[in-house]
Amino acid sequence: MAPFWIRDDDAVEPSPALERLISLTANGGIPATLAVIPEHTGDALATRLAATTSLSVAVHGWSHRNYAGKGEKKQELGLHRPQRDVLSELAAGLDKLRALYPDRAVTMLVPPWNRISGELVAELSTIGFSSLSVFGREKDAPIRLINTHVDLMDWHGTRGGRDDAPLLAEIVARLQTLREGKGEMGFLTHHLVHDEKAWTFLARLIETVEKHPGAAWVDPLAQ
Repeated sequence: MAPFWIRDDDAVEPSPALERLISLTANGGIPATLAVIPEHTGDALATRLAATTSLSVAVHGWSHRNYAGKGEKKQELGLHRPQRDVLSELAAGLDKLRALYPDRAVTMLVPPWNRISGELVAELSTIGFSSLSVFGREKDAPIRLINTHVDLMDWHGTRGGRDDAPLLAEIVARLQTLREGKGEMGFLTHHLVHDEKAWTFLARLIETVEKHPGAAWVDPLAQ
């Protein structure tokens, strides 16, 4: 059975785009993980999600603020600040989401821009995290990695949904690697910036996996 998983980043508050994501996933019993930015979220999102099932909530950094210097790739969780300050923010983020979502918060860290320094990864378990989710094939790490592998969005071009052909090719390539061991086909979405092309592909992917006898949507955090 080919396992598929959805991670959606940058959730903060209820919105029409979030309602559309919920209609495609939770309302149909499809498990998904929302990466929520702790500093900017609160009771409004918690109240909305309380009425749903199948959605877990993970820590998406603290503020999604870029601390990298000019010419560097954007990064919140790097060594641009004292390590103790970064870890303190992440611990506060986990505490806040656990308080807001006692039944659905998970001890997973999703770094903004999928970037985090190795020095910080080594300390995540000491502040309560049991898993880390970035983008790309999983590598050796001191914590469990549950990554995404295919990104729906064309960030360097139209900034809308990508074309079907490369998306399908990348999904097939990831599924082929699963024959070598355990893991999932992690599909990355960003509901706040989806155009119709992105929504259409996501809806078709969800329906295809649901109907295919050799595939299934899973919650890797429950395994």
